[in-house]
Amino acid sequence: MQKKELELTILMPCLNEAETIGVCVKKAKKFLTDYQVDGEVIIADNGSTDGSQEIAIKNGARVVPISEKGYGMALRGGIESATSEYIIMGDSDDSYDFSALEPFLIKLREGYDLVMGNRFEGGIEKNAMPFLHKYLGNPGLSFIGRLFFHSKIGDFYCGLRGFRREAVLGMDLRTTGMEFALEMVVKAGLKQMKVTEVPTKLYPDGRNRPPHLRTWRDGWRSLRFFLLYSPRWLFMIPGLLMLAAGILLSSIIVLNPVTVNSIRFDVHTLLYTCALVFIGFQCITFYYFTCMFAVREGLLPESFLPKRLFDFFTLERGVITGLVFLLTGVFLSVRLLNVWVYNNFGDLLNPSETFRLAIPAVTLFVLGVQLVLYSFFYSILGLKTK
Repeated sequence: MQKKELELTILMPCLNEAETIGVCVKKAKKFLTDYQVDGEVIIADNGSTDGSQEIAIKNGARVVPISEKGYGMALRGGIESATSEYIIMGDSDDSYDFSALEPFLIKLREGYDLVMGNRFEGGIEKNAMPFLHKYLGNPGLSFIGRLFFHSKIGDFYCGLRGFRREAVLGMDLRTTGMEFALEMVVKAGLKQMKVTEVPTKLYPDGRNRPPHLRTWRDGWRSLRFFLLYSPRWLFMIPGLLMLAAGILLSSIIVLNPVTVNSIRFDVHTLLYTCALVFIGFQCITFYYFTCMFAVREGLLPESFLPKRLFDFFTLERGVITGLVFLLTGVFLSVRLLNVWVYNNFGDLLNPSETFRLAIPAVTLFVLGVQLVLYSFFYSILGLKTK
């Protein structure tokens, strides 16, 4: 095994940062010298064409060329190229002071796996962060991240962060773009790693050109990532709410029409409330399937599976429950058929009463068939393979 001779790597992704890369490398080298840290500066270059590589090398950095495009690919390549125990990564646009990394290194030495910077605690200089990012995007999306993943991180999007190299490599990060940094925070929480924050100051971008970040596009990508990595919020919680509402409202309307302020809710409303039951049921089954697939593919840790629910819901129980629904639907349908026979297969005298029985019958019939089929599919996903 290769012996780790360095304690710290300061890693910067780079794509045409000739205006600022030299200043960033100088500050990083100054930190290593001033605090007598045995370390290096790595520039993960993602195909710069403005001479950024030469400037970085001239100032004492090691340049690692990354041919595959993407912010995440650049960081991944830099992390894999490092031989140090700790890595501190940050953008190479001079918005972070690489000569002030001592708080990160202290926390890493204390045994933390991930040390995030918090710009809201450290201070954001004027014009350093767009208005929408500062007061809407970052706080809002960080709140969603804390809610979905039970995280205590206040600034999910801080580009300056430190981590143990082995801890991040053990996360099996999959994303290649800007979501890479988010995936790191999310998986650190899901894997119950030691995570903390330190105040970090954000300075105005030192470049004359516009940043690579796109407000609405990247905001949507962040929200999409959070949803994809949280089946509970994407499927389970909306599904339970719709299923509960559908069952409650359908049960009320099946008994008698409901009138509220001269507005009558009858079988037409019943049709939609039963649709809520269908959609809610589908969402819950998708939650189960997504959890099993994500864990098997390594996208989510095994601890993410709700073990008790998965142990309770077996093939046999699912099939029996589905058959009960199915037979109940058939029983109600036979009662309707008898009514039709009694009317000599002619027009029914009270369509409202008929539909009040027919809609629940069809709902139970379809749910029963789906539950039987899903139970077999669930068992196939749960098969253990070598």
